[in-house]
Amino acid sequence: MTNEQHASLRIEHIPQTLRELAVERLRAAIMSGRFPSGYRLVERTLVDQLGVSRSVIREAIRYLEAEGLVEIQPRQGPIVATLDWDKARQIYDIRLRLEAAAAADCARLLDTSARADLQTALQRLKEAFLSDDPQVLYDATTRFYEVIFVTAGHHIAWEIVQRLNGRISRLRALTLASTDRHVSGQARMQRIAEAIFAQDPDRAGEAVREHLTEAAEIASKLLHVANKDDQRTGQ
Repeated sequence: MTNEQHASLRIEHIPQTLRELAVERLRAAIMSGRFPSGYRLVERTLVDQLGVSRSVIREAIRYLEAEGLVEIQPRQGPIVATLDWDKARQIYDIRLRLEAAAAADCARLLDTSARADLQTALQRLKEAFLSDDPQVLYDATTRFYEVIFVTAGHHIAWEIVQRLNGRISRLRALTLASTDRHVSGQARMQRIAEAIFAQDPDRAGEAVREHLTEAAEIASKLLHVANKDDQRTGQ
Protein backbone atom coordinates (compact mmCIF):
# COMPACT_ATOMS: atom_id res chain seq x y z
CA MET A 1 0.00 0.00 0.00
CA THR A 2 1.44 3.40 -0.99
CA ASN A 3 1.95 6.38 1.32
CA GLU A 4 -0.85 8.17 -0.54
CA GLN A 5 -3.23 5.31 0.26
CA HIS A 6 -2.16 5.38 3.91
CA ALA A 7 -2.76 9.14 3.99
CA SER A 8 -6.35 8.67 2.87
CA LEU A 9 -7.00 6.73 6.10
CA ARG A 10 -5.68 9.46 8.38
CA ILE A 11 -8.16 11.10 10.74
CA GLU A 12 -7.49 14.82 10.39
CA HIS A 13 -9.99 16.05 12.98
CA ILE A 14 -10.81 14.07 16.09
CA PRO A 15 -14.54 14.45 16.76
CA GLN A 16 -15.49 16.11 20.01
CA THR A 17 -16.92 13.90 22.73
CA LEU A 18 -20.27 14.67 24.30
CA ARG A 19 -18.43 15.68 27.47
CA GLU A 20 -16.32 18.21 25.54
CA LEU A 21 -19.43 19.65 23.90
CA ALA A 22 -21.22 19.84 27.26
CA VAL A 23 -18.20 21.58 28.82
CA GLU A 24 -18.17 24.14 25.99
CA ARG A 25 -21.89 24.88 26.35
CA LEU A 26 -21.75 25.21 30.14
CA ARG A 27 -18.55 27.26 30.07
CA ALA A 28 -20.09 29.64 27.52
CA ALA A 29 -23.23 29.99 29.67
CA ILE A 30 -21.09 30.89 32.70
CA MET A 31 -18.80 33.31 30.84
CA SER A 32 -21.72 35.08 29.17
CA GLY A 33 -23.49 35.54 32.51
CA ARG A 34 -26.44 33.38 31.52
CA PHE A 35 -25.48 31.24 34.52
CA PRO A 36 -24.41 33.91 37.10
CA SER A 37 -22.36 33.48 40.28
CA GLY A 38 -24.11 31.21 42.75
CA TYR A 39 -26.41 29.68 40.09
CA ARG A 40 -27.32 26.10 41.03
CA LEU A 41 -26.38 23.55 38.40
CA VAL A 42 -29.18 21.01 38.77
CA GLU A 43 -28.39 17.76 36.96
CA ARG A 44 -31.96 17.00 35.91
CA THR A 45 -32.43 20.49 34.45
CA LEU A 46 -29.11 20.39 32.60
CA VAL A 47 -29.91 16.97 31.17
CA ASP A 48 -33.07 18.44 29.65
CA GLN A 49 -31.35 21.64 28.47
CA LEU A 50 -28.34 19.97 26.84
CA GLY A 51 -30.01 16.72 25.77
CA VAL A 52 -27.28 14.47 27.20
CA SER A 53 -27.10 11.87 29.95
CA ARG A 54 -26.53 12.52 33.65
CA SER A 55 -23.11 10.87 33.45
CA VAL A 56 -22.04 13.37 30.77
CA ILE A 57 -23.31 16.27 32.90
CA ARG A 58 -21.40 14.97 35.94
CA GLU A 59 -18.20 14.66 33.90
CA ALA A 60 -18.62 18.18 32.54
CA ILE A 61 -19.24 19.61 36.02
CA ARG A 62 -16.13 17.86 37.38
CA TYR A 63 -14.10 19.35 34.52
CA LEU A 64 -15.44 22.85 35.14
CA GLU A 65 -14.79 22.45 38.86
CA ALA A 66 -11.14 21.76 38.03
CA GLU A 67 -11.14 25.00 35.97
CA GLY A 68 -12.45 26.92 38.96
CA LEU A 69 -15.74 27.80 37.27
CA VAL A 70 -17.86 25.52 39.48
CA GLU A 71 -17.90 25.00 43.25
CA ILE A 72 -19.49 22.12 45.17
CA GLN A 73 -21.43 23.47 48.14
CA PRO A 74 -22.62 21.30 51.07
CA ARG A 75 -26.36 20.57 50.87
CA GLN A 76 -26.54 22.62 47.70
CA GLY A 77 -24.48 20.69 45.20
CA PRO A 78 -22.65 22.29 42.26
CA ILE A 79 -23.03 26.02 41.74
CA VAL A 80 -21.35 28.56 39.49
CA ALA A 81 -18.28 29.73 41.42
CA THR A 82 -18.53 33.15 42.99
CA LEU A 83 -16.45 35.80 41.29
CA ASP A 84 -15.19 38.35 43.81
CA TRP A 85 -12.44 40.96 43.73
CA ASP A 86 -10.13 39.13 46.15
CA LYS A 87 -9.91 36.12 43.80
CA ALA A 88 -9.79 38.31 40.72
CA ARG A 89 -6.95 40.44 42.13
CA GLN A 90 -4.82 37.34 42.70
CA ILE A 91 -5.48 36.13 39.16
CA TYR A 92 -4.51 39.50 37.67
CA ASP A 93 -1.31 39.57 39.79
CA ILE A 94 -0.30 36.12 38.52
CA ARG A 95 -1.18 37.00 34.93
CA LEU A 96 0.78 40.25 35.00
CA ARG A 97 3.97 38.55 36.17
CA LEU A 98 3.74 35.57 33.85
CA GLU A 99 2.40 37.30 30.72
CA ALA A 100 4.74 40.30 30.86
CA ALA A 101 7.77 38.01 31.15
CA ALA A 102 6.50 35.72 28.39
CA ALA A 103 5.79 38.61 26.00
CA ALA A 104 9.26 40.08 26.58
CA ASP A 105 11.01 36.76 25.95
CA CYS A 106 8.77 36.04 22.97
CA ALA A 107 9.94 39.33 21.45
CA ARG A 108 13.57 38.35 22.05
CA LEU A 109 13.23 34.86 20.59
CA LEU A 110 10.77 35.47 17.75
CA ASP A 111 11.77 33.65 14.57
CA THR A 112 10.14 33.32 11.16
CA SER A 113 8.00 30.33 12.13
CA ALA A 114 6.79 31.85 15.40
CA ARG A 115 6.08 35.16 13.65
CA ALA A 116 3.79 33.33 11.19
CA ASP A 117 2.07 31.48 14.06
CA LEU A 118 1.46 34.71 15.96
CA GLN A 119 0.16 36.50 12.85
CA THR A 120 -2.29 33.64 12.27
CA ALA A 121 -3.37 33.68 15.92
CA LEU A 122 -3.83 37.47 15.83
CA GLN A 123 -6.00 37.27 12.71
CA ARG A 124 -8.11 34.55 14.31
CA LEU A 125 -8.44 36.73 17.40
CA LYS A 126 -9.64 39.72 15.34
CA GLU A 127 -12.31 37.53 13.75
CA ALA A 128 -13.32 36.14 17.15
CA PHE A 129 -13.96 39.64 18.53
CA LEU A 130 -16.63 40.00 15.83
CA SER A 131 -18.30 36.75 16.85
CA ASP A 132 -21.17 36.47 19.30
CA ASP A 133 -19.93 33.04 20.42
CA PRO A 134 -17.97 33.19 23.73
CA GLN A 135 -16.33 29.83 22.94
CA VAL A 136 -14.85 31.21 19.71
CA LEU A 137 -13.24 34.11 21.63
CA TYR A 138 -12.12 31.72 24.39
CA ASP A 139 -10.36 29.44 21.87
CA ALA A 140 -8.80 32.30 19.88
CA THR A 141 -7.49 34.09 22.97
CA THR A 142 -6.09 30.87 24.37
CA ARG A 143 -4.24 30.21 21.12
CA PHE A 144 -2.87 33.79 20.99
CA TYR A 145 -1.30 33.47 24.43
CA GLU A 146 -0.20 29.89 23.82
CA VAL A 147 1.96 31.05 20.88
CA ILE A 148 3.51 33.76 23.07
CA PHE A 149 4.32 31.44 25.99
CA VAL A 150 5.58 28.56 23.84
CA THR A 151 7.77 30.85 21.70
CA ALA A 152 9.19 32.34 24.91
CA GLY A 153 10.00 28.85 26.17
CA HIS A 154 7.84 29.44 29.27
CA HIS A 155 6.21 26.00 29.24
CA ILE A 156 5.68 25.64 33.00
CA ALA A 157 4.22 29.14 33.18
CA TRP A 158 1.81 28.19 30.39
CA GLU A 159 0.70 25.13 32.37
CA ILE A 160 -0.12 27.45 35.28
CA VAL A 161 -2.05 29.83 33.01
CA GLN A 162 -4.00 26.92 31.51
CA ARG A 163 -5.17 25.87 34.98
CA LEU A 164 -6.50 29.39 35.48
CA ASN A 165 -7.84 29.78 31.96
CA GLY A 166 -11.50 29.27 32.77
CA ARG A 167 -11.45 31.98 35.44
CA ILE A 168 -9.26 34.23 33.28
CA SER A 169 -11.76 33.95 30.43
CA ARG A 170 -14.66 34.70 32.76
CA LEU A 171 -12.96 37.90 33.89
CA ARG A 172 -12.10 38.71 30.28
CA ALA A 173 -15.76 38.37 29.27
CA LEU A 174 -16.68 40.71 32.14
CA THR A 175 -14.17 43.44 31.27
CA LEU A 176 -14.36 43.28 27.47
CA ALA A 177 -18.03 44.23 27.61
CA SER A 178 -17.29 47.33 29.69
CA THR A 179 -17.60 50.81 28.21
CA ASP A 180 -15.05 52.14 30.75
CA ARG A 181 -12.06 51.09 28.65
CA HIS A 182 -9.85 53.88 27.33
CA VAL A 183 -8.55 51.43 24.73
CA SER A 184 -10.48 48.35 23.57
CA GLY A 185 -9.32 44.90 24.63
CA GLN A 186 -8.72 44.01 21.00
CA ALA A 187 -6.52 47.08 20.52
CA ARG A 188 -4.57 46.25 23.69
CA MET A 189 -3.77 42.76 22.41
CA GLN A 190 -2.89 44.20 19.01
CA ARG A 191 -0.32 46.43 20.75
CA ILE A 192 1.19 43.42 22.51
CA ALA A 193 1.55 41.62 19.17
CA GLU A 194 3.01 44.68 17.43
CA ALA A 195 5.68 45.06 20.12
CA ILE A 196 6.57 41.39 19.73
CA PHE A 197 6.72 41.70 15.93
CA ALA A 198 9.06 44.68 16.41
CA GLN A 199 11.16 42.43 18.68
CA ASP A 200 11.05 45.07 21.41
CA PRO A 201 11.01 43.17 24.76
CA ASP A 202 10.55 46.28 26.92
CA ARG A 203 7.59 47.53 24.88
CA ALA A 204 6.02 44.05 24.80
CA GLY A 205 6.20 43.73 28.58
CA GLU A 206 4.84 47.24 29.04
CA ALA A 207 1.95 46.58 26.62
CA VAL A 208 0.96 43.59 28.76
CA ARG A 209 1.18 45.64 31.97
CA GLU A 210 -0.97 48.43 30.52
CA HIS A 211 -3.54 45.92 29.27
CA LEU A 212 -3.86 44.03 32.55
CA THR A 213 -3.70 47.11 34.78
CA GLU A 214 -6.68 48.66 33.00
CA ALA A 215 -8.56 45.33 32.94
CA ALA A 216 -7.96 44.87 36.68
CA GLU A 217 -9.25 48.37 37.46
CA ILE A 218 -12.43 47.70 35.47
CA ALA A 219 -12.93 44.30 37.09
CA SER A 220 -12.49 45.83 40.55
CA LYS A 221 -15.22 48.40 39.91
CA LEU A 222 -17.64 45.91 38.37
CA LEU A 223 -17.15 43.25 41.05
CA HIS A 224 -17.50 45.72 43.92
CA VAL A 225 -20.77 46.96 42.38
CA ALA A 226 -21.97 43.38 41.92
CA ASN A 227 -21.09 42.55 45.54
CA LYS A 228 -23.09 45.54 46.81
CA ASP A 229 -26.07 44.49 44.68
CA ASP A 230 -25.88 40.95 46.11
CA GLN A 231 -25.80 42.31 49.65
CA ARG A 232 -28.88 44.45 48.97
CA THR A 233 -30.83 41.50 47.55
CA GLY A 234 -29.65 39.15 50.29
CA GLN A 235 -27.84 36.74 47.96
